[in-house]
Amino acid sequence: MKLRIVAVGSVKERHLREAIDVYVGRLERYCRVEEVEVKDGPKVADALERACKDAIVVALEVHGDTVSSKQMAKRVERLASQGKGIVAFVIGGADGLPESFSRAARERWSMSKMTFPHRIARLMLSEQLYRAMTILRGEPYDH
Repeated sequence: MKLRIVAVGSVKERHLREAIDVYVGRLERYCRVEEVEVKDGPKVADALERACKDAIVVALEVHGDTVSSKQMAKRVERLASQGKGIVAFVIGGADGLPESFSRAARERWSMSKMTFPHRIARLMLSEQLYRAMTILRGEPYDH
C-alpha cells in the first residue's frame, strides 16, 4: 500500500510543517507515504492529474461523503487493495478542486461541513490516515 497526499499549495508555517511531519513519520511505519505539492494556477487540473498518475483518487471536498475514522480505515483498506495499491488523497487550494478533476475522482470525501485552509486540512488528513492504520491493526490509538 502506498498513500499519496496531494495538495494545492505548500505549508510554509514551521509549526504546521512539523506537526504534519510527525504524523507522516508515524504513518510511514505502516505503509509508504508520499507528499506532493502542486502550484495553484490555470493548469492546476493538469498538475493534479500528473500527481495522481497510477493512483486511485480520493478528492477531499466540503460536499463529499462524510465518514467516521473507522469507516475511513475500511475504505482506505478497500481502495488500497485495488489497482496498483496507490491511493491519492487530494486537497484543493483556495478555490477548491477543479470541477473536471473532482468528477473524475473515484471517491469524494468531506473532512467536515466547514471549510479549512489547505494547510490545516493536510494536518488533519495526515493524522486521520495514521489513525486509520492503527484502527486496521487493532492498536489502541483510536479511543
